[in-house]
Amino acid sequence: MKINDTSGQLEEALERLHTAGPERVGRLTNHAPMVVESLAAHGHAEAVHRWLDLYEGKLEDFPSPVAPVTDANWREALGDPRRVADWIDHFSRAVADRPWRAVLAEWWPRLLPGLYGGSTHPVIRVGHAVRALEAGESAPRLSELAHGLGYWAAVHHTVTGIAALPGAPTAAASLDAVPAVHAPSEEFPDRLAVVRALPVWADDVTDPDTARERLTELVRAATHRYATHGHGEETMLVHAATAPNAVLRTLGSLPRELWAPSLHAAWTASAAVTAMYAPAEPVPYTPPALRTPEEVLERALAHGDEHVIKLTDTALDVGDEPALAAALRAVELSVPLS
Repeated sequence: MKINDTSGQLEEALERLHTAGPERVGRLTNHAPMVVESLAAHGHAEAVHRWLDLYEGKLEDFPSPVAPVTDANWREALGDPRRVADWIDHFSRAVADRPWRAVLAEWWPRLLPGLYGGSTHPVIRVGHAVRALEAGESAPRLSELAHGLGYWAAVHHTVTGIAALPGAPTAAASLDAVPAVHAPSEEFPDRLAVVRALPVWADDVTDPDTARERLTELVRAATHRYATHGHGEETMLVHAATAPNAVLRTLGSLPRELWAPSLHAAWTASAAVTAMYAPAEPVPYTPPALRTPEEVLERALAHGDEHVIKLTDTALDVGDEPALAAALRAVELSVPLS
């Protein structure tokens, strides 16, 4: 069950974070806004600032603006990471002037094709911001949505020319059918560039309610799969689950006609990440002991790694034992935050 934090801790943390940029060293994402929202949503607002104190060394100053983004020039600014401050300012003004759901509905179909930018982190950040706003609106939460949308627009990156391979009836079987790719570089864009074919799954879905059901299935399958495949790349394979879950938790704030396109984009992203980081073989995994969701979350918080906490957040959304096992596997595979 999600909790609406009324302590003000989330607001304080977001205000603290909005003086920092969405990336560091030019390519690594600032995960802190997503983590603090996860902690607050699951009743651990008291840990937000303590965790931030550990993470603070990874933050960089907010970037300088270049030129305003306007209704007339936004297309030329789309996908230009130098304009991230301009984009955040644009969305800050938009959510101040209009209802945030109207802004989201206008920009979601524009941004959705480019959800690969920033290694899918912008859509994940937007998903966390939307969940916070659905729990309760405040100025820092609105600002967080602006930061997430602005980051997404600045690093917007599309993928085209992916051939269709035969899929399978279920999301789990279709993920199993994804062919692994190999790239000479470890960088996300270089790996993405060699993804040329992916299985087709749920491509005929047009009904909004069916789209939600299939997206829920995808999140569950990708989360479960991490337990046996996460060793392929313990950090990046988290996004095969957290990116579609960000889309799923945003659906209720979007017009229903956007639900099916959102499913299709989420599948392609999850499948692409699976292709880019798939291990040679799965490894059977049984957690050392069954634990309650709260115990799993406490272990993730004690570990501290941002991706571990975010996968645990998604695992708690899924809510079954295989999902909790995946979160525990992430704890085992990942390096703790110190």
